[in-house]
Amino acid sequence: MSIPTSGSTSATYQIVNGRIVTPTQVIDNGVIQVENGIIRYAGTAAEAPAFSPALSSALQADSAQQGTDAAATVTTYDAAGGLVVPGFVDIHVHGGMGQDFMDSSPEVLDTITSFHASQGTTAILATTMTAPHEDIARVLEQVHAYVRADRMPGAQVEGVHLEGPFISPKWPGAQNPGHIVLPNVEWLEEWHAAYPGLIKQLTLAPEREGALELIRWLREHQITAAAGHTDATYEQIMDAVDAGLNHAVHTFNAMTPLHHRKPGVAGAVLGTPAIHAEIIADGIHVHPAAVSLLAQLKQDHNLILITDAMSAAGLGDGNYMLGDQPVKVINGVATLPEDSGTLAGSRLTMIEGFRFLIEKAGLSILRASEAASGNPARQLGIYDQTGSLEAGKRADMLILDEQMELKQIFIKGNEFVYN
Repeated sequence: MSIPTSGSTSATYQIVNGRIVTPTQVIDNGVIQVENGIIRYAGTAAEAPAFSPALSSALQADSAQQGTDAAATVTTYDAAGGLVVPGFVDIHVHGGMGQDFMDSSPEVLDTITSFHASQGTTAILATTMTAPHEDIARVLEQVHAYVRADRMPGAQVEGVHLEGPFISPKWPGAQNPGHIVLPNVEWLEEWHAAYPGLIKQLTLAPEREGALELIRWLREHQITAAAGHTDATYEQIMDAVDAGLNHAVHTFNAMTPLHHRKPGVAGAVLGTPAIHAEIIADGIHVHPAAVSLLAQLKQDHNLILITDAMSAAGLGDGNYMLGDQPVKVINGVATLPEDSGTLAGSRLTMIEGFRFLIEKAGLSILRASEAASGNPARQLGIYDQTGSLEAGKRADMLILDEQMELKQIFIKGNEFVYN
């Protein structure tokens, strides 16, 4: 297994000669200054202030103790005209490198988060499957302990996304239909009491009995209520929006489609600004034209790139598991073994999805960056900390070359190296 490590440089440095992607513009010949892992300046070279870590009292004290010159410790990275973008935030991902979040342990979590960090993801939601109560509870226990230990070497786990088990048996996708149950507020109350703030998103079928009550509870507790694996009508989705639903998982997949007389879930997602729309931009789950259409309609911070990656991400064709469901991967496409028409997650990475949005769906670099970083950070409520290159935010950043290949990765200011 590859071992993730931090780079040898300190978390105080500057990046020069980059095309800096800010929330509002791409700045040519830009500069980013980072001090103690926090962005202090992101803008033009011409307007950049004089930069020396000697301005930091902490660094001054450390330098004095070691008998060194603080200014001499400044490292400069040359982006060589490449893009500098905020780290990606993946809110819907099941695993990678042969591991699944449903099997969470410190080692499994290290493996998954380090692999996805190597692909540009700096913040992540551990996503579960439709499973029995005790299996979900065990994942929550493991992830809670992992986050509290505060030793995450890769993508920072910001919480858990529960995908199910309150979904529709008519649209299970690759979820195990034997574990589907009706919405149960008591389960959420139990888990929230045990692990307050850990659950960030719940995917459910809004048409199921008890769903509206659960949606109201979720919104009262600042948890994203998401429609997915659902047989709902357009009208049922709008009722759910009134109750607090504000998100749709893997738009177009595992939901009632758009028809001119029956708009369905897809129609409700397309036409309702209050619904933030996830998209798997791999050219397998959704045609590029449909991705482009969705992007044209979701221009108010409500388009979100996800991977929905499962354990095969980072590996080749073969047989894998998604939760307790066997999956086959042939020519890079993951499906159920006996049903090649049912997609079972993906092998997508965020850097691949970012490039797809630009090269295949026609989004601008700004829009693609917003979908991959800013919008999911906003939906998670962590946009004040990460998701954009602005002063005061933690230095979660990627340097890309002219072909938009990853060159360097920084998480909380530290260079991330994946050996």
